[in-house]
Amino acid sequence: MAKELTHRGDELKSLGWSAEDVARYAELWEYRQRWGAMNLEREDRLFLRKAEAALPAILSGKAAARKGLRDKAYVRWLQFHLDAMQAAEAEFGLPDGAQGAWPMLLEEELRLLDYYQPVLGLPDTLKAKGFDPVREELADMATALAASSGEMRQYDFMAALEALKAKESTRFRPLRDLAGAQPYPVLHADALVSFRDQVRARLTPLLRETLPSLANSEKPEPPADWSRDPGAGS
Repeated sequence: MAKELTHRGDELKSLGWSAEDVARYAELWEYRQRWGAMNLEREDRLFLRKAEAALPAILSGKAAARKGLRDKAYVRWLQFHLDAMQAAEAEFGLPDGAQGAWPMLLEEELRLLDYYQPVLGLPDTLKAKGFDPVREELADMATALAASSGEMRQYDFMAALEALKAKESTRFRPLRDLAGAQPYPVLHADALVSFRDQVRARLTPLLRETLPSLANSEKPEPPADWSRDPGAGS
């Protein structure tokens, strides 16, 4: 029997498993690959066995293609919130070169993830929740900066996710657990570059020091002009 190099969540989905169970299987599979089954709770080990018993044996001798970074749940979660904010900003009528601080934060995090290519299994995604207060801290900095070099708008951080949940089952969580429209700092072009530099200076070491799968990475920091490759991680 061939050994899988990635999980087989798509096959479980085609067998009628719910999106929630498929996502749980994928996270547990990646955790086991990284840390071993002994570190899983008994209930989780039993769930994995049940899932793998439902899958047909691989007979071709070819393992499934490796799951790309852009398909990882954490990246899709960030991209979902980024897309929602960019759609809202398109309706704001912002001055040329202006951008919201929140989408910039997510763009920079996605840029670093594309560059460093972490595993983004369960150990990484659990640790990544520690990025939440850092985003809030950086957004507070942007709010202060917007008073002199930008403007304040309003944005409902829950609306897009609530609309998605009304259409389909999802395990995406809110970017900010705040109801209703919230202050949304927008920076003008003259402040945008300096703020982006501050964001990169904070997020780059944070990402490398926080995610377990990057603990032994010797990759240098990305050059200032490095941007996301549309094909990266695929």
